[in-house]
Amino acid sequence: MKLDPTKLADWQVAEAAEATMKPVSQLAEELGILPDELIPYGRQLAKVDQARIRSRLEGRPQGKYIDVTAITPTPLGEGKTTTTIGLIQALGRRGQRVTGAIRQPSGGPTFNIKGSAAGGGLAQCIPLTPFSMGLTGDIDKIVNAHNLSMVALTARMQHERNYDDAALAKRGLRRLDIDPERVQSKWIMDFCAQALRNITIGNGGKMDGYPMNSGFAIAVSSELMAILAVADSLADMRERIGRMVMAYSRNGSPVTTTDLEVAGAMCAWMVDTLNPTLMQTIEGQPVLVHAGPFANIAIGQSSVIADKIGTRLCDYHVTESGFGADIGYEKFWNLKCRYSGLKPDAVVIVATIRALKMHGGGPEVKPGLKLDDAYTHENLGLLEKGCENLLAHIETVHKSGVKPVVCINSFYTDTPAEIALVKKIAEQAGAYAACSEHWLKGGDGALELAEAVEAAAKEPGHFRFLYEKETPLAQRVERIAKEVYGADGVEYLPEAAAKLKQLEADPEVKDMGTCMVKTHLSLSHDPNRKGRPKGWILPVRDILLYRGAGFVVPVAGDIKLMPGTGSDPGFRRIDVDTATGKVHGLF
Repeated sequence: MKLDPTKLADWQVAEAAEATMKPVSQLAEELGILPDELIPYGRQLAKVDQARIRSRLEGRPQGKYIDVTAITPTPLGEGKTTTTIGLIQALGRRGQRVTGAIRQPSGGPTFNIKGSAAGGGLAQCIPLTPFSMGLTGDIDKIVNAHNLSMVALTARMQHERNYDDAALAKRGLRRLDIDPERVQSKWIMDFCAQALRNITIGNGGKMDGYPMNSGFAIAVSSELMAILAVADSLADMRERIGRMVMAYSRNGSPVTTTDLEVAGAMCAWMVDTLNPTLMQTIEGQPVLVHAGPFANIAIGQSSVIADKIGTRLCDYHVTESGFGADIGYEKFWNLKCRYSGLKPDAVVIVATIRALKMHGGGPEVKPGLKLDDAYTHENLGLLEKGCENLLAHIETVHKSGVKPVVCINSFYTDTPAEIALVKKIAEQAGAYAACSEHWLKGGDGALELAEAVEAAAKEPGHFRFLYEKETPLAQRVERIAKEVYGADGVEYLPEAAAKLKQLEADPEVKDMGTCMVKTHLSLSHDPNRKGRPKGWILPVRDILLYRGAGFVVPVAGDIKLMPGTGSDPGFRRIDVDTATGKVHGLF
């Protein structure tokens, strides 16, 4: 079936492709997954029993490991998932045995401005509707497990207020003396609900909870999502959940989920989430969908488990890191690879002419508004200046000791001269460069990219971390700020400075990773500073501790853990055909 993405919406392309997609049992068989390793969810979807398959694959040689990241994007996104899917399809067309790993989309962006994360055009992961609307239930289970911990915390605070120590003891409880001013966690939901960022709970009488300030964060920012991304087994996940710090007592002692006696029940909600979901590209290559953290407020990676399975099954395994190389790849490099023990053979940096022109000083790009003519007409001067942003990301990948491949995700308005200029600049900086038309042409459109990736992956690598585990926290943050973001230094606001001093004295923190939180719309902390900002200081306003995930989380600039819904959200165009039950309007 010949599909034309210029005449069809993404959901229409997906719907047409789904009519001829492989049954998931056939997809699994072709991939080498045994029947008893597959957990079916209907005809089109299945989970993979990670414990069974990893036990069988142990000791098998690993395939080439490819990460896909990007330059600093416009608010529209530059097609990183689309490129990931297009590359998988192209490697398949070149005769490679290939798998991919991508994240499950959050309902927040799916029903807001950015849309789903299935790719687009002829480079999509299907079936689109279940992928975009809950899939096999992992995010729902995370929401339930996380909010159960909040139920346990707030109920305990109420009971400790209402009962003396003797009455608590009769109920099998000891006083934790939780400080309501030092509750570390919020409730979560999987939508962008700015009205719930800051709320007051416990209003009413003494049986109506503990009155205090609280709020909601988006589900994918939950520490449980981070734990799912890095956990290596059920036992590892259970141990990590038990280490989660929910609050502090009035004497400064941490109050964990284990103290609240809720960790086991939380893990019970999470058991099935440990198994990746098996899906496919429009062209029938297998894709493992697992975990869904954002990269600006979390680790931004699909799971360690999915990558360990994919690299054992195939010649090439393509995984994706969120947003630009400054945050998505930096966390892949220094966190995910450290946890997994895997080392990338090549890294794809997705760039668009549109984004590079914006970084060169082009007019503001806003979702829902027509692009300025500067983005649809040739302007080599604007483009060349904007390539400073691309060069920063190339340098970041080089610092990890891995060969970068710049993918120019081509739009029909791009001119040959513009494409040639970006290729020249990238190659002069020591990167491979390829133009790709996967959105328009699917795997055929990404053959040049696939060839470049294969060439880069054959080069000897010298992978190295940016910092060692023994590096003190302040030095880690400064190294990331200076060497990846391009800052002149780091400034700690008073609250963050106090936490830094406390954390650096904690021996457990020395073994934890550093997971930065900052905007994805700039190399700096300020989303309005485009290109490659110079002469600035990174302001760290807070430091969070995700003891279960094993992260210290410095927060830079003004960034929210609960995004807001825009004035023209995608849900306005989503509906159901009542005759067939099919959903239309997803993008």
